[in-house]
Formats: sequence, structure tokens, C-alpha cells
Amino acid sequence: MSSDHLEPIGPWPRLERTGEVHKTTPTEVRSWVVHDDGDLLVLSKDGVLPCHPSKDGPYSCLCGAVREVFGLDAAHLVFRLDRETSGLVVFAKTERMARRLQKAAEQHRYSKRYLALLEGELAAAACVDQPLGRDWGSRVSVKSTVVEAGAGQSAVSRFVPLRVGAGKTLAGVTTETGRKHQIRAHAQWLGHSLVGDKIYGPDSNLFLRFIDSGWTPDLANALTLPRQALHCASIDLEPAGLPYRFVSPWPPDLAQYCQEQLGWAEGGRHEAGDWVGR
Repeated sequence: MSSDHLEPIGPWPRLERTGEVHKTTPTEVRSWVVHDDGDLLVLSKDGVLPCHPSKDGPYSCLCGAVREVFGLDAAHLVFRLDRETSGLVVFAKTERMARRLQKAAEQHRYSKRYLALLEGELAAAACVDQPLGRDWGSRVSVKSTVVEAGAGQSAVSRFVPLRVGAGKTLAGVTTETGRKHQIRAHAQWLGHSLVGDKIYGPDSNLFLRFIDSGWTPDLANALTLPRQALHCASIDLEPAGLPYRFVSPWPPDLAQYCQEQLGWAEGGRHEAGDWVGR
């Protein structure tokens, strides 16, 4: 049957119905705190917990956990991440700060630096200036893809190789726009998908198998990493007139993968740290 006749599949429906729901704890959430004052709460989350509200209790998502742990019923999640992306997220504690950051986001008066582990060896820095739109040929309804000019939203991503070897590339990534799944879709278009990406990796059907059955030996063999290797390493709010630059180092699970699977000394921590510190 052609993909035109297949019903699209939403982001995570079946896995949640099987009861395989990851939940965090108050202790873990507190350990993620990077900054906390009267206006902002900044955390560096793991690569499993989703940001958005869930039907499976407050500790199955970051928003619910923040409400429970910090008593912030009205906290505004301004800078968020995909479920399997680790790193920095920013909550505004007040309406005033939320409006200020939302306006800054709309005007792109902030900067983010990401770290990504890519399939293949990227020989030189690359700028991907390609519009993105929905991938109507995929059963995964949230999947984006590069489309013809005028058919989608403009999107610009820059990839800088920091360490290359063993068939992989540790890259520093910056974006000039903030489109859904932008880095992941642009990495796929570039021919260097993120390691462990179930949707934009070797076959998006792997994602459908994951939401049906969870993480299986077959998926482990195909993807080699249980989550996409993308990490939000820094957020600079100085362009918005705020004296903040938050940093989150290359996470232990990705460093361990680089060390054990690729044989990289220190798991790429040195190169990642240099990129974040620039």
C-alpha cells in the first residue's frame, strides 16, 4: 500500500498506552537546576523526559514535575526541547518575564548552541538554508522535511565539525530560526542524521516500531543509541538585554557512547567544552 493511503501516526500514542512511561523524581528534577531566582528557573533535563504535559501524572513530563517540585503552577515554558533532546530549558516565573522572553524569541534576540553526534564524517562546516514543511509522505504526522522554496517555513542551521572519526561527527550546531525538528530535519537533508534518531534516522518506520513495542534488541542494533544524540548546551539571553548565559556540559550518556563505541578519549568532552565556552 502506498504512503498516500496510510493513516498518519502521531508523536507517541502507542507506547504511552502500553504503560512504558518514564517518570522522573523530585530528587532528579532538583539535580537538573542550573539557575533559580525570582524571574527564571533554568534546568538541564535528561534525554528521556518530555517537556509538554502528559496524561500519566505530573512526574511523566517536565512541566508537571516543575509544578510539583517548585510549586510553580503558573510557570511559563519559554525555551523547550523535544522529548529525546537533552539540555537547557527555561521557565519564566512571572507574566512580565514570560512576555519579555516570548518577544525575544519571536525577534530571535537570543542564541542557542547545540551539540550533536552525527552519522558519517562531516568534512567541513556546513550551512543548511532550506525551508521546512510537513513530510506528507511519512506516516509520522510530526515529521518535517525540506520542501521547495515558498512551500514551507524558512530555516537556517549551521553545523561545525568538532571531532571526526570512527564514522561519526561531533558537531556544534547553531540555528538562525526555530522551526519544529529543524536541526534533525536539516541533518537528515545534509546526509548526516543524528545518531539514534528514530524519525530522521535510517528509517522512520523504526519510530513506529518503537511506539508499538518500546526499545527492543532490533532497534538497538539499528540505531545503537536509545535516544537522539542532540543536546542544548548553552542559551545566551544577553541579546535580549538580560545578564544571563546558561551552560550545560556534554551529557554523561552521550560521552559514554563516544568513549565506549567510538573509542574517543574523554568521550568528546574536551571538544564539546571548547564549543560551549566560545
